[in-house]
Amino acid sequence: MHFHDDALFPENQDKLVITVAPYGPEWEVDDFPEDLPLSMDEHVQQAVDCFEAGATVLHIHVRELDGKGSKRLSKFNELLGRLREAVPEMILQIGGSISFAPEGEGAEAKWLSDDTRHMLAELDPAPDQVTIAINTGQMNIMELMTENDTRGTSLERPELVETYREMTVPAGPTWVEEHLRRLQAAGIQPHFQLGSIPQLETVERLIRRGFYTGPLNITWVAIGGGLDGPNPYNMMEFIRRVPDGASLTLETLMRSVLPVNTMAIAMGLHTRCGNEDNLWAPRGGKITSAEQVRQLVRVAGELGRDVATAKEAREIYRIGESYADADETLAQAGYAPNRRPGQVGFTHYAQQQNA
Repeated sequence: MHFHDDALFPENQDKLVITVAPYGPEWEVDDFPEDLPLSMDEHVQQAVDCFEAGATVLHIHVRELDGKGSKRLSKFNELLGRLREAVPEMILQIGGSISFAPEGEGAEAKWLSDDTRHMLAELDPAPDQVTIAINTGQMNIMELMTENDTRGTSLERPELVETYREMTVPAGPTWVEEHLRRLQAAGIQPHFQLGSIPQLETVERLIRRGFYTGPLNITWVAIGGGLDGPNPYNMMEFIRRVPDGASLTLETLMRSVLPVNTMAIAMGLHTRCGNEDNLWAPRGGKITSAEQVRQLVRVAGELGRDVATAKEAREIYRIGESYADADETLAQAGYAPNRRPGQVGFTHYAQQQNA
């Protein structure tokens, strides 16, 4: 991304899109019963509270009444139907793992099977987005957590720590290509969850080869354990490599969430918060998902940056748009064009237009 001299002036920035992840699939309800929903009514109320606070994108997981993460797509259909009525303007974004929480004592923390995750393209009503991981790899969510982060929660239990330490993300090339095909055929926008530059490079190759032909919406997932950590040098290099036509959200975990989001707001990027990412206020004590949203609205206000309405967020994310081919997708994203047969040197669009 290119920063002009006046890029930090709020009047030259897109309005802020706030994503909230208020369903915390890694936690048990008793970890924060005031903010971790159990019943379907509580799931819906979480969305309403966060929308009223200023969030316009809702990252969705679902719990069963026994407190376990739901792996039933029928539960997602039920919640999506309720959400379309309760928060009709909000961008509904399904978490692509469906549920990674272990099903019981001694069970593994793992993403669901390839075939099951493909079925997200068949949800009814359809979500606006489904998040997609790129390249199989480690997702050790415990690596950056401190004793203060986990004190008094289920993540103090050694067996739960161990299973989350060993969690991996299955996202090989054959699955990714087929998943992109199915989501696009269903009119669902993929939202790329990327934790490293090699993953970003794979997305570029997918676009160049025609596997993805839509707007490029990316979240940088800086949670460590196989992905980038929230080191500012990592962050700025990732930002530098993202093309100008993409939208970029920054995500991290626990007490790094607020400082990373503050930097995102200042730089004209977008933010993510909620109990899936963090439970703790800066000076101690727990903070609800809606309170985290209000916190970001206040920070944006201090920096003079307006928060996007739901309609404006849809325009920024270009929900519903698709492109004819790889060439148009590259141009819209801000990448250099593909090389033509016999063409030498560096490629750029002025060169293509003049050829």
